[in-house]
Amino acid sequence: MTYSSVQVATDSVENKYSVILPTYNERGNLPIIVWLLAKTFKENDLDWEIIIVDDASPDGTQEIAKQLINVYHQDRIKLKPRTGKLGLGTAYIHGLQFVTGNFVIIMDADFSHHPKFIPELIRLQKSRNLDIVTGTRYASNGGVYGWDLKRKIISRGANFLASTLLRPGVSDLTGSFRLYKKEVLQRIISVVISKGYVFQMEMMVRARQFGYTIGEVPITFVDRVYGESKMGANEIVQYAKGVWQLFITI
Repeated sequence: MTYSSVQVATDSVENKYSVILPTYNERGNLPIIVWLLAKTFKENDLDWEIIIVDDASPDGTQEIAKQLINVYHQDRIKLKPRTGKLGLGTAYIHGLQFVTGNFVIIMDADFSHHPKFIPELIRLQKSRNLDIVTGTRYASNGGVYGWDLKRKIISRGANFLASTLLRPGVSDLTGSFRLYKKEVLQRIISVVISKGYVFQMEMMVRARQFGYTIGEVPITFVDRVYGESKMGANEIVQYAKGVWQLFITI
């Protein structure tokens, strides 16, 4: 047995990766993203679980999740629904209550984040014992596909604004494809005050404030395959307000 195979076997015993997957009207996406996640973890000999946090989707997402539990079993898939749309940040807080792994992966359920990048996040974390590894669209060979010019300008502008004012040292502040040590995520999320899309940005700012180590892996972000984007004008305004609030308080 080679050193690498011994290391993989050891890692699969010692580490467990918990994916928190917030959903709202993801009936069409959920079976495929779960299949891709399961395939990725199995191919890399990793212990895993998926916590689905559904905000009372009216399209039957929870019924699909229950069928997936029957397929993959309760030790792999957990459905932890909520009573309504309560925000992304609180979805992670809710999901964390049910995590049994020592690492937590947060990502979208709409194929914006492909599970094929998860092994790269894990490899970088192991190589430097990082507290956080975040996928980035804006460094090296990362990129965005399926957005029009307006959406790209908004995203770039949001990152530029936060980077200029807050200087967190991360190239993609608004991304939501990340790997955390469980205890690190628990500490950061306990002090975050933002809601909505500004939540992800504040997570990185707080991480730097606490002195946590952060690495970046270039990813390709693809606009959602099924369903509609949940980004609206109100989220953009709230993001700008959130950046300013952090600037004057941190």
